Amino acid sequence: MSLYQHARDGNVERLRDGLSSESPAVRKRAAEFLGELGDTEDQPTVDGLLRVATTDEDPEVRGAAVDALDEIGQEALERLLKELTGGGGGSEAEWVTARKFARALQADRPELRMAAARALGRLENGNGLEPLVGALSDDDPRVRLRACEACGTFADPRAIPALTERLDDEPRVRRAAANALGNIGTDQALSPLLDLLDDGDEPLRRIAAGALGKANNPEPVEPLARALGDESAVVRNAAVYSIIELLSNVPTQQSHAVRDRVVSELKAADDETVVEPLAEILSEGQQRRQRRNAAWILGRVAEPDSTLAVEALADALADDDPQTAQFAATSLKSLGGPVVEDRLLDRIGTEHPEAARAKAVFVLGQVGGQETLNRLEGLTDDESAAVRKRVFSAVSKLRAGGP
Repeated sequence: MSLYQHARDGNVERLRDGLSSESPAVRKRAAEFLGELGDTEDQPTVDGLLRVATTDEDPEVRGAAVDALDEIGQEALERLLKELTGGGGGSEAEWVTARKFARALQADRPELRMAAARALGRLENGNGLEPLVGALSDDDPRVRLRACEACGTFADPRAIPALTERLDDEPRVRRAAANALGNIGTDQALSPLLDLLDDGDEPLRRIAAGALGKANNPEPVEPLARALGDESAVVRNAAVYSIIELLSNVPTQQSHAVRDRVVSELKAADDETVVEPLAEILSEGQQRRQRRNAAWILGRVAEPDSTLAVEALADALADDDPQTAQFAATSLKSLGGPVVEDRLLDRIGTEHPEAARAKAVFVLGQVGGQETLNRLEGLTDDESAAVRKRVFSAVSKLRAGGP
């Protein structure tokens, strides 16, 4: 039976057996699974990982064991540090513990330095930041990787220069540094990520594209728009999400110019690339401003026969946020066409919310034809006053030949 099957079955005993395998790859994978399944009360698992972290002949296996102990919890990680240094843990003040871990960053054994970086990231004590920034230039890339990740938990701008230098490191360290800069999220931290949108490493491009939406200036708009042509679907998707987030973040005085620029760039991109994530944001987004922006942009960049866009907009007529619902109605009016008319006729029945029905009738009065007129004439005695009001207005316009 494979390690994966043992992990799926929660069989930690068999996974612990894997720590003694002759294959470094098996030992490493067993440690990773034990980190996911173990807990601080599972003493045999913690002991097994401590043994591997301190004695295994393979550095990648030792590193995996350190990370597994970190995943199990701070107590397990501190046990490792105590075994290696003879100190740490107990009931001492957090700043004292942080200072001990910081000293461990100077240890000869790289696994100890890795564990110290992990532990300092968990403590998030301000005394640990400066030593972690120093560890970003450690000789061992495994230590630099964990130091980048720990700096990401601090999200402190003081780490920006050292993290930026790590963007020229080996792939895993570069990704960790980019993630950390994205977590910091200031314009100064995000600026170095702009150049990564053209990098040959796909995960790095995705990280950059996903982080740039936090910017408070329009500089990332054009690079993100170029990323809509990326060969990777995940990069393209991240770019669209960031463009929407960017619209929500830029200062009000710049928002109009940024909106115009965004629409121009998105219209030049492949329709499917743009519409799918926009529709997903509108349908599933948790932030009102992002849903509003998605509804607004869809009416300006989607094709009138885009079923995906029209469905999302029609559903948004019932959004809990009145402004999102209104933007959806305005966008449907802008798109017009048979697809819009057909989808809105499906939403004027009494099984739909009153406000959504009224908005659907309003839009139908702007874009509908003879079929719409016939259907609306049957709603002149609707039980909803709001719907009847919209019906009378829409019927008058349609009988007159249009708005």
